[in-house]
This record gives sequence, C-alpha cells and structure tokens, in this order.
Amino acid sequence: MKKVVSISLGSSKRDSKIETEFGGELFLIQRIGVDGDRNRAIELFKSFDGKVDVLTLGGTDLYIYAGNKRYTFSQTQKITSIVKKTPLVDGSGIKNTLERRVIPYLESNYEMNFSNKKILLVCAVDRFGLAETFAKRGADMVFGDLMFGLKIPVPIRTLKKLDILARIIGPVVTKLPIEMFYPTGEKQTENKPIFSRFFKDADIIAGDFHFIRRYIPTGLDNKIIITNTVTAEDEVFLKEKGIKTLITTTPEIGGRSFGANVLEGILVALKGDSKTPLSVKDYNELLDKLEIKPRVKQLL
Repeated sequence: MKKVVSISLGSSKRDSKIETEFGGELFLIQRIGVDGDRNRAIELFKSFDGKVDVLTLGGTDLYIYAGNKRYTFSQTQKITSIVKKTPLVDGSGIKNTLERRVIPYLESNYEMNFSNKKILLVCAVDRFGLAETFAKRGADMVFGDLMFGLKIPVPIRTLKKLDILARIIGPVVTKLPIEMFYPTGEKQTENKPIFSRFFKDADIIAGDFHFIRRYIPTGLDNKIIITNTVTAEDEVFLKEKGIKTLITTTPEIGGRSFGANVLEGILVALKGDSKTPLSVKDYNELLDKLEIKPRVKQLL
C-alpha cells in the first residue's frame, strides 16, 4: 500500500483518512490539519519523513507564479526544509498542468463557452495556469489578488498587469507570514464577505476554495464555481449561498475533492522515482492514464 500524507496549515476539522485505488495501486491518503500552528507542522513533517511514500503541503503555498517567474514563500520553505528523505510536493505541478486542461474539457464535454464570460479568479498567482487559460478564451477577467490577499480595493483585469504587480510585490509578500494574506487554521471555516459586488457581478467564480469560502457573500443565484478541496459540508454551504453548479478540478475521493497537493502526491507516488521531479509531460501522461477529469455537480 502506498501512503500519501498531507500536512495542512488549515483547520483540523477538515481532517480525513481514506483508502482508495489509483492506477491499480492501493493508497492510504491522510490529511492532517494543524490549525495554523507552524511548529506542529514541522513536528509532523519530521515524524513522517522517511516513513511514507510522499508528503504534501496543504493550507498554504510554497510558490506563487506570474508569467515565467516563480516566487518562494520564506516561511513555508522553513516548514518544508525539515523533510530530507521523502518526496514533498505542494500542488503547484497539478495547478500548472491539470488546471490548464479543465477549461478545454468543459468546452468539449459540457459545451461551456468562456468567451466574454465575467470571471472572478480570487487569486491568480496561486492558479496561474487557470488564469492564462481563461484569458486565452477571451473571458472578461477580474483577478482578486490585491482584494482578497491584501484587502486593497483594486481589481486586476489583465495578465500583463498581474505580471507587473507580481514582480513588484512578489519578492516582498513572500517574505511575510502567510497568515497575513491567506486564510489558515480556523479562518478557513469562517465566512466574512468582502468586495461582494465582484462575486455578484461574475458569471463564474474560480480559484482557491479557502479564499472563496471565507469571502463569498449570499445571493449568488445560478452562479458557477470552479475550485477544489471541497467537502460535503462545503457543498451545503455553497448551495445556501445560491451556487447552482460546482466544478472541482480534482476528482472526488472518499466523498470530497482533495487539494491539488494530494493529487500531485498520488501521481508522484505512482511514478515511483523519488529523485527526479515530474515534468509537465510526466504529469500529463499520468493524468491521461488515470483518466483524471473534473467533477461537475449541480447543487440546485
């Protein structure tokens, strides 16, 4: 049995442990939340290092992207640097591959048209593959990085402006504590709507679910959400907000869609070569082999 353990800075209320099969292999997948306690995360990574097939980081980012630039969070790097023996991933490989495939899949299989659709992507530097794919379809974009990350009431509407912004503030933001701009611990279960008009103006709301869950308002009748890391309780929550259609970029595993980091951990475990990072080609080949597809669910 292959073992994939996700250590998350998120809420322990979202913990789970399941057995499932992928690619003919039996997997034990465990998610452990530390409620924002970085020292606890370090302890857990240390205790599992060398004892499981893959470790994954959840509830935060190790990297953010814009254009061809990658920025590393210093605080997160300190947490993960304790891991010496076991492969460790943060989901960025899946975000840069699987999430680029989601939109073409929805176009081909559900006849969805994204041209001129109003789309709110709550944080584009965390989902740059999704941001680029939407933009190429001619969508009317609002990138909420400044609004939901830094509480600055300025929407970003083009990839060029996003790239300029990332080059200016990326080196600074990645040196700050992650909880200053990303919901960790109990904040992931709280709902405090801000900048509600951008949610209400959008046809489609996309991106990191923890940003969406924390800031989403009510009265979003017939909206579509494209996200992941969604539990059964989250589906009820979204239905109460008026969401009609839920699309998760990762498939359902044990009654929930796990984060990109967990799916990436599964692919790395299947590849079995801990010394060589997976390439874009490797990810796409494994995604094709496993027939990984988005999940589309009607909530209303």
